[in-house]
Amino acid sequence: MTFRCWLGCLFLLCTTLVRAEPLSYQRDIQPIFTAKCVACHACYDSPCQLNLGSAEGAARGGHKLPVYNGARAKAQTPTRLFLDAEDEAGWRRKGFHSVLEAQGSQAALMARMLELGRSQPLTPNAKLPADLDIGIGRENSCPLPGEFDDYAQQNAHAGMPFAVTGLSDAEYERLQRWLEQGAPVDYQAPKPPAAEAAQIAEWERLLNAPGPRGTLVGRWLYEHLFIAHLYFEGTGTGGRHFYQLVRSRTPSGEPVDAIATRRPNDDPGTHFHYRLRPIPDVIVHKTHITYPLSPAKLARVKALFFSDDWRVDAVPGYGAGHRANPFRAFQAIPAQARYQFMLDNAEYFVRTFIRGPVCRGQIATDVIRDNFWVLFQDPQYDLYVTDRHFRERTTPLLAMPGQLDEVGDLLGFWQTYRVKRNQYEQLRMQAYAGEPAQWRHLWAGNDNALLTIFRQHDSASVRKGLIGEIPQTLWWMDFPLLERTYYQLVVNFDVFGNVSHQGRRGCIST
Repeated sequence: MTFRCWLGCLFLLCTTLVRAEPLSYQRDIQPIFTAKCVACHACYDSPCQLNLGSAEGAARGGHKLPVYNGARAKAQTPTRLFLDAEDEAGWRRKGFHSVLEAQGSQAALMARMLELGRSQPLTPNAKLPADLDIGIGRENSCPLPGEFDDYAQQNAHAGMPFAVTGLSDAEYERLQRWLEQGAPVDYQAPKPPAAEAAQIAEWERLLNAPGPRGTLVGRWLYEHLFIAHLYFEGTGTGGRHFYQLVRSRTPSGEPVDAIATRRPNDDPGTHFHYRLRPIPDVIVHKTHITYPLSPAKLARVKALFFSDDWRVDAVPGYGAGHRANPFRAFQAIPAQARYQFMLDNAEYFVRTFIRGPVCRGQIATDVIRDNFWVLFQDPQYDLYVTDRHFRERTTPLLAMPGQLDEVGDLLGFWQTYRVKRNQYEQLRMQAYAGEPAQWRHLWAGNDNALLTIFRQHDSASVRKGLIGEIPQTLWWMDFPLLERTYYQLVVNFDVFGNVSHQGRRGCIST
């Protein structure tokens, strides 16, 4: 046998061995999804709810129902990854279908979508085909395996990756080989470094402090940090690790068993503990609203909430009345402490209702005209903070709609809350009439005091400082306005809610 023949046989043998070698999802597959897929498939607006930011999302698969549907008459069952189901079987019961499993003699749905994209390649740096709809409001088909042939015939250019030139030869071959191997997924739960684990224990002790005061403060902090990507400053761990604050059935030191509720201020239904758990999926800008933790921040929180001798007569429940009015639910906590905590990181709170919890930006940014400024009332000039009589009179009027989903009651609820809002506005105008607003009434205590919001079509960003020329719109926010805006647009907002819920959210600005 000639040397060339020997070399050819050796090449074939090596190729066979390489193809037979099991691929690692974390090492070989997730990096491809991260580079080529998560720009679209990593948030609530993921086409067909297919989230490719983690092994759990890929294994969950797709669903025909979209998350965003402001016209639905009935609230939709939440389908939040890592929260509303624990395993593939749980997601199948919720109507998700696999995109990784082969169906008899047919390849997996993902393999067929990749093959469709490969068979109809798009020309690099050229205009997209006229029949390819890439609009944000397009209706996704989400074919099941048995529907794929019809889908491919009607949507020749709608393979994966969608509307881009796609994968390299090596990436395509690797994905197809992984799918041929049965799409094995190796789940790797992230673990915090030792330096961060110690701080996690300190924060969990604070959040779960015993007694009525500790219970109430822990609840208020949770409702204000649940959406944050928390990270620890100055730990020297060589890179930031991000965490989410959840309510867990298990205490510190045990694996987190998160409790799923529609909203963070809903009744958890059982005894629970506040826990920090690592965020397991790929970090994407759409959902990345960061909040720093540190020993200094821990000391600051203790000083704000536990240095004064205030008391709690009774810990409030989770009924609709308390959910609708956080000023009533948390009235025992000094207003100065609550407002100052928000001012310390005002940029974070403004980002939460400018960017989150929605991922489809146009829903959140339609009311923004190019850009505007945000300023804050200094606590010493905020009558809700300084005047107990004013606070007691106005607290019952600060309730917000959106707790119930009865479509037929929408008009009645709107009228009820409008009356309360108008009464509050009248009391506020009368209380402040003696001293018109002045520049010295503005908070100037840190670099979060002056903010600028920019709209970029279907997204928005928050920047420190007053940038650009004087805008047409300006927010001057006192504590009631800041807290109400946060609760209405973040805590009480249900992305899976119905048209009645969506309509009531508008009452805050109507």
